[in-house]
Amino acid sequence: MAKQSNATLRKRLEEERARLQEDRARLREAGGFGQEVGEIADLDLNHPGDVGTEMFEREKEVALAENIDAMLAQVEEALARMDAGTYGICERCGRPISPARLEALPYALFCVDCQARVENQ
Repeated sequence: MAKQSNATLRKRLEEERARLQEDRARLREAGGFGQEVGEIADLDLNHPGDVGTEMFEREKEVALAENIDAMLAQVEEALARMDAGTYGICERCGRPISPARLEALPYALFCVDCQARVENQ
């Protein structure tokens, strides 16, 4: 695979940021975030199992929202590193991150070797 320029990677990151923001907005619209567990129990549910199902669904939505927010933060940090001129440099060892790794994971913080060390800690 050919080496991608920073401009191409920036475009990918900006597209990913827009997608994640849309996903987050859709999830918040559909999920009715802000309801407390007591409010769920007050809903007109016919069976106690319905309350459990509603709580499970709410927990799932919260987990999805947290995942989206974490991914969005990684994308934002990568864009900030581009602006600062530190994009593509491993934050652990200071060596360049391989172009293939950046193509696969444009918001990577570490080179492959350092990522393996971090995961094994």
